[in-house]
Order: sequence, then structure tokens, then C-alpha cells
Amino acid sequence: MAKSIEEIELSWSSLSNSQDATGWRSIAVSSPSHVALRAGRSFPGQEEALLVGFPSVTIAAAEKLPESQGFAVTRLEATTEAAQWLALTRKSTGSFELFTTMVSDVVESLNAAMPKDEKSLLRIFLGRIRAWQEFMRKGAMALSPEAELGLVGELATLDAIIKEGVVASTAIEGWLGPLDGIQDFHLGLGALEVKASISPAGFPAKIGSLEQLDDRARQPLFVVGTKFRQIDSGRNLPTFIADLLASLGEDHESQRLLGERLLAAGYFTQHADRYPRRFVLNEIRVVEVLEGFPRLIQGLIPPGILGARYDIDLDRAPGERITIGQALKRMGAV
Repeated sequence: MAKSIEEIELSWSSLSNSQDATGWRSIAVSSPSHVALRAGRSFPGQEEALLVGFPSVTIAAAEKLPESQGFAVTRLEATTEAAQWLALTRKSTGSFELFTTMVSDVVESLNAAMPKDEKSLLRIFLGRIRAWQEFMRKGAMALSPEAELGLVGELATLDAIIKEGVVASTAIEGWLGPLDGIQDFHLGLGALEVKASISPAGFPAKIGSLEQLDDRARQPLFVVGTKFRQIDSGRNLPTFIADLLASLGEDHESQRLLGERLLAAGYFTQHADRYPRRFVLNEIRVVEVLEGFPRLIQGLIPPGILGARYDIDLDRAPGERITIGQALKRMGAV
């Protein structure tokens, strides 16, 4: 484990000897410039915490800070050392091992971001924690086979979008699937909803809600069908990720954003060996959602239906087949 987390764990251990303490006890640990880091415990419960101090940046009182079943982020009083202190604290019900991994990841993200200004480091700190919030909300477990294939499909689409000329950071920020966006990508004025299949017959696609194929909020709306073959000479999920990261070159900001989205999607590097299946992309099919497209949305269903999940076959969906590049131009993304 990284030296920084070893220092933090040693400080936590030292602080556990405090007797009859109340409130916060903390020890300064090595930190990147522009922020102060302290390993802390909150007494009397002795919950472990990472305290991060920002010398001149404060957060609006109305901003909602991340929280999950395993951790919480709270504001602490300002000091002469920092105008804003944030405490990332393990809840008593949270796993110590998972929390330690999270703290290590957050500190490494701050260290890797140097040199950055203070506001950027605050954004990185909160962004990484919100990715962990999504990961824990989804169970902190390895992805199901269906979710694994879905993520491969979204990564293949993201790669195609970047290759068509969309700035990598813009494309990744527009990838909302991991954040439970209604559609998987919001770019320009439109949206892309990605479906992945390994079915040898037809092109089945699962629709998760009445809103997913509703184009009244964003137009144009396209369904992107990604069809794969499962074959030993293909690439598994970790390889798709590694190749996409490599394609970003020295674009560290895009690499950071991609890491956050992957974590929010439920991909945890330590689970890499859980994904042995290998895929080859056979086809990317893009169809615009227009009149006659098979869909259920509010206004086209009987009153009283509040939600629906259903399957469609893209092979039977009417409409012109176009390329990703053509779709992006219609959306105003390129």
C-alpha cells in the first residue's frame, strides 16, 4: 500500500490511545501543496477520518456533501491553518478495509493532481468521493455479467466519440450513465442511449424506464447499439479500460475524470480478475428515436401507468442507420 496510507494508518493507531477524549484528535500527515492533510479520530466513537484543509477556499453552506452507508463528509471549524476543513469519516457501520482503500485512493488522486490550484484540488477531492459514493450505493461488489457487458458497450461508444473529434474531457464529462443519468451520454443538444448485446439472433435491448427513450427533454436522441462476440482472442473489461486510458496519452485531467466515472459505474481495480470474459466489437449501430420507434413514454401509454421496463429489438426498429460521427454532428457536439 502507498506510503501515504501507511502514515495515515500509523497516525490512526497512535490516536486510538487517547483516553476519555471528546471531539476531534488529529495528527498532520504528508500532503500536497495548497492543502493540509491530517489523520484524525472523532471521539468518543473513535471513528477514523481524513481531514483536508483548504487555506483560502470555502464551500457554500447550501452545497450537499457526499455521504453513504460507510462514510460521511462534514465541515469542521476554520482555523489559522485553513479557511475550510472537510472531514471524510468512516461510519461505525462502515468497513475499515474499504474505507482505508478509499482514503488511499483520495490521497493519491490529490497527489497525482499536482500542481493544481486550490479550487481544482477541492473539486478533485469532492469528485473522487462522489464517485466512491456511487460505488458504495451500488453495493461495492463486482459487476454482474449484464452490468459488465453494459459498461463494455459504453466504453466502446466513448472511445468512438473521442475518435470522432470530441475533446476527451468533454466526452467523459458528458458520460452520465455511471451517474444514473436518464441517458448514457449528453453531448451538444442531444443524447445517446447505449445498448450492448452478445445475442447471435436479433439485437435485443433492455429499456429501463419511461424516460429513457423520451426525447422531449433533449433532441435529437439516438440509440447506440453495440454488438459483441464473446471470443478468447477478444478483450476483457480491464483491457478495454487500459486501452482507453492509454489512448488519452498525457491528458491527466481526462484520465482522472475517466477514473471517477469508472468507479461510479461500479468498476473497482481490485476486482479486475472477476472479469475474464473477452469480447470483440462486431458492430455499432446508431438509430435516431423518431416517430414509429418502438418505445413507451408518458403521453403514449394509458393514464395510470407510473413506470415500465421492457425489451425491444433494434433489428426491427425503423429509421435510417447512421454513424456515430453523423449523430454527433446532428447533436452539435462536433
